[in-house]
Amino acid sequence: MLVANRGEIALRVVRACHDLGVPAVAVFSDADRTAPHVLAAAEARHLGASPASESYLRGDAIIAAARESGCDAVHPGYGFLAENAAFAQAVADAGLIFVGPPAAAIAAMGDKTEARRRMAQVGVPVVPGTVEPLEDPDAAAEAAREVGYPVLIKAVGGGGGKGMRVVGASEELADAFRAARAEAVAAFGDGRVYLERFLQGPRHIEIQVLADAHGAVVHLGERECSIQRRHQKLVEEAPSGVLSAAQRKEMGGAAVAAARAVGYASAGTVEFLWVDGRFYFLEMNTRLQVEHPVTEFVTGIDLVEWQLRVAAGERLPFEQEDIRLRGHAIECRITSEDPRHGFLPSTGVVRHLQVPAGPGVRWDGGIARGQEVTLHYDPLLGKLIAHAPTREAAIARMSRALAELRIVGVDTSVPFHRALMDHPEFRAGDLDIGFLEHHGEELGLGPDGDGRDEAIAVTAALAEHRRRRRTAVRRVDGAGRSGSRWRDLGWR
Repeated sequence: MLVANRGEIALRVVRACHDLGVPAVAVFSDADRTAPHVLAAAEARHLGASPASESYLRGDAIIAAARESGCDAVHPGYGFLAENAAFAQAVADAGLIFVGPPAAAIAAMGDKTEARRRMAQVGVPVVPGTVEPLEDPDAAAEAAREVGYPVLIKAVGGGGGKGMRVVGASEELADAFRAARAEAVAAFGDGRVYLERFLQGPRHIEIQVLADAHGAVVHLGERECSIQRRHQKLVEEAPSGVLSAAQRKEMGGAAVAAARAVGYASAGTVEFLWVDGRFYFLEMNTRLQVEHPVTEFVTGIDLVEWQLRVAAGERLPFEQEDIRLRGHAIECRITSEDPRHGFLPSTGVVRHLQVPAGPGVRWDGGIARGQEVTLHYDPLLGKLIAHAPTREAAIARMSRALAELRIVGVDTSVPFHRALMDHPEFRAGDLDIGFLEHHGEELGLGPDGDGRDEAIAVTAALAEHRRRRRTAVRRVDGAGRSGSRWRDLGWR
């Protein structure tokens, strides 16, 4: 099995392969030569330079590495090429097994207007809006009049908040339409956009599905993912505190119908927005999710193991009535960002790493002491998960685990997570996707205005350039230490 990814998910899949007696082959860039996923694998293949475009996004190099290593299958992890239908098809065309859904299912759900159309056909509730891409601002204005303001303009092939604009009034629409299209082209190479009603104060609740190639589909309950920043999830829980058993069954049935509608096989997630007891289809993620461990804790089902077994042609051994949810689980995404300064990216060498332990605590990490954290990849360092009989106990256990977690050398999101676990409204379960906007100051978050992400990226890139130039000059002139230990450590 070749694992076509890096970081914590690559290490997670490598371990699952080895548990099943399947030798795992890792791939790596220049920056990841000694990364934990590389050292844990039975074999490792170099893909190219550090930028993802020259390594982890090179589908041809990944397939070549799989063939040269004598692999039978490729697991894409998440991110990079995991939801790239062309890559999934190329893997199959090369005579290899793609550990994920068929390419046709990825393509159908990757086009959000096509996904909305298919969901409406099978009776899954969708947010009122268009089911075809909009050609121009005039078409968007006409659709907005029918749907009613406020509206949301969204990229057809997007995700992560890119190519998305909230429009509160008709006079704002034309500029928002053009801005969303331009951002969609830059982020995804696809400028198509559509429009839907903007729901006020929703919760983000998703349903985990698991399907085999023989027609069996089950759901494994829901996850609450409402703690977000700019549509990026920061904390996830299972189960949600607002769903009754009847609504869980209803939402789960809708997710199963969605999976069946596209001929799904493997693990996947159907995401919904929940408002005042009603839910609406948002999108389907045709891959494993970052937050899959909370579902594993409350169901006892290893999702990566079953991805591999389904890919090998096995049938699911359980039916829907066999699935039981036990206790409560919470996951905190630990990133190399400074929440006090607008989640400014942080780079450096991990000088010290101490991870928590004990019953009901799990650390899915992708870093090790001595490893350099760069700007080339997503800032996710690892995931801290806590499980306990109740939500209150799970929060207490997570608070203890966060206090024990030590990462020295880069700024991390740990202070934010510790503050969140102590916040009275979070502890009461009073959540929606605007939680951080309403309570950011109380959580110690710094200002985060429009355009700040771009400025942060440039500033961090310049800092990285200066660091590399300083190192290169020392190597060339042979001067060694500068005379100041603080300066050698990068302090100023």
